[in-house]
Amino acid sequence: MQRTTRLALAVATALATAVVGAPSVAASTPEADPHTRGGHHAVFVQTDDPAGNRIIAYRRADDGRLTPAGSYDTQGLGGVLDGSVADHLASQGSLTYDPEHALLYAVNAGSDTVSVFSVDGDRLALRQVVSSGGRFPVSVAVHDDAVFVLNALDGGSVQGYTVHDGRLHERADWNRCLGLDPNAAPQFTNTPGQVGFTGEGDQLVVTTKANGSNLLVFGLDRSGTPADSPVVTHLPGAVPFAFVPDGRHGLYLAEAGTNAVATFAVHPDGTASQQAFAATGQSATCWIVAVRDLLFASNAGSSTLSGFRTADHGRQLTALGDTPTHPGTVDAAVSSDGRYLYAQTGVDGVVDEFAVNPDGSLTALGSQTVPQGVGGEGIVAF
Repeated sequence: MQRTTRLALAVATALATAVVGAPSVAASTPEADPHTRGGHHAVFVQTDDPAGNRIIAYRRADDGRLTPAGSYDTQGLGGVLDGSVADHLASQGSLTYDPEHALLYAVNAGSDTVSVFSVDGDRLALRQVVSSGGRFPVSVAVHDDAVFVLNALDGGSVQGYTVHDGRLHERADWNRCLGLDPNAAPQFTNTPGQVGFTGEGDQLVVTTKANGSNLLVFGLDRSGTPADSPVVTHLPGAVPFAFVPDGRHGLYLAEAGTNAVATFAVHPDGTASQQAFAATGQSATCWIVAVRDLLFASNAGSSTLSGFRTADHGRQLTALGDTPTHPGTVDAAVSSDGRYLYAQTGVDGVVDEFAVNPDGSLTALGSQTVPQGVGGEGIVAF
């Protein structure tokens, strides 16, 4: 545990050195028809502003460059974890798109709520604000009609919902406490990092970062109800932060403690085993995004994106080099056609625009300064 704590504190130090229960509110907007609506040629970015959280919309041109297209109030407040530098939420998935229902989910960490927007091209309409079922929501996951929100404080919890008629409906029986140490400090490295589904959708995964350095896997029954307690896979020193699915039962994982990308198989019993490992050689490797057979990991302490090519069902990782960004690289998203990558950089609140080349390299296209976006986290691209 001492080794894990030292590694976790080193992540926060690297960042600092490198960059010096609410009621439901419904909107009057008609329900979006996902067959005719949904996001396209757009990028949405969350500010996580403690004075008032907003979603900033950008229109994506055919050449990948962005122009501002609107600003939308979430009717909630952003939040800031103690010890955070470039990313106030220290998480992945705080802004999540639901393609089946053409909905966008945004956490309001300072209000303990989640905002639900309908999406039409590069336009949003607020439909609902619901309680997150815990304190300080940081990540949202969706699969079919099931949605889970990860709450980071008071030991952590997940709260589940179902989606009907363009609205979230809380399931009281889908709340699970994570049992993490609520007093572990700093909060930035000791709060859970992400909730997400495996590709098959029958397992729910949570990363704990330095607070245990574990992968927690909840089995889900056919109704979507999670197991009473998770299966725990301990990863000493890894500080698992964020992940993306790899096929039906695999994960690509960004490890902040080892500054590496690793692939894991998640077995039917909930245990996880490592398949491949590749160090980035960078500092504070925390976020990860996938496009085709390519992975890009965000290194907040080095202000770079590390590229990898995957092969053999995740059993091989080949490093493709590093691309510089503005200071404090955090969350990233790839356009729906896979041609463009957009990376949030938290120190100055900038989104960097890149073209994704066939060889896995990135070509810089420009950047956008997000209004009130310093420290913000959460980005979705189409």
